[in-house]
Amino acid sequence: MRVLLAEDDVRIANFVSKGLRENAYAVDVVNNGEDALYQVSISDYDLIILDVMMPVKDGFEVCRELRISQDRTPILMLTARDAVEDRISGLDFGADDYLVKPFEFGELLARSRALLRRNGELRPARIVIADLEIDTIAQRVWRGGNEVLLTSKEYALLEYLARERGKVIGREAISTHVWDETFDVFSNSIEVYINRLRAKIDKNFPLQLIRTRRGAGYILDDV
Repeated sequence: MRVLLAEDDVRIANFVSKGLRENAYAVDVVNNGEDALYQVSISDYDLIILDVMMPVKDGFEVCRELRISQDRTPILMLTARDAVEDRISGLDFGADDYLVKPFEFGELLARSRALLRRNGELRPARIVIADLEIDTIAQRVWRGGNEVLLTSKEYALLEYLARERGKVIGREAISTHVWDETFDVFSNSIEVYINRLRAKIDKNFPLQLIRTRRGAGYILDDV
């Protein structure tokens, strides 16, 4: 999943973005509301985390403008202000949830997962394709009953392909959902990670789940 984090406190931004990346999210970080709106205009996000007190445009204004433009991306707002009126204002502007600082990262992660489950079709807690099992909550993977140890990026790529089971997924879609804005479109990173996944998921199994559609992309399926 790809997340936009708009937070002007460098310490909090580093803490949250590091934690999200360690949990297999691709994260873009901005420090003001104007840049947040620009990023949304050029990239697709699965979740937006907005600090209320940002320069140029605050989180309330960013949220309001996104909803006016019919952007329905889930929004989690962060604030140091615990006043009921502030929380009501954020929800009235179209935010989906509200988290008061200071907060535990585990709670932010749980709220993020809850919002992602609400967005569009329900994201399953477990994906099963043939003898491949993916626990999307614990982010653990098994093939043939044996656990497969993956890095955060390998897991993110595998889960994305599994959620799009049976579909041919091109480089552009993969880079959008699995990598952040720093991704070099001319690099061979996607091919490298696909090969790593094949070595861990398909090696020594007669049924190859990850396949290449030449000139189009990659597909994960059991047929």
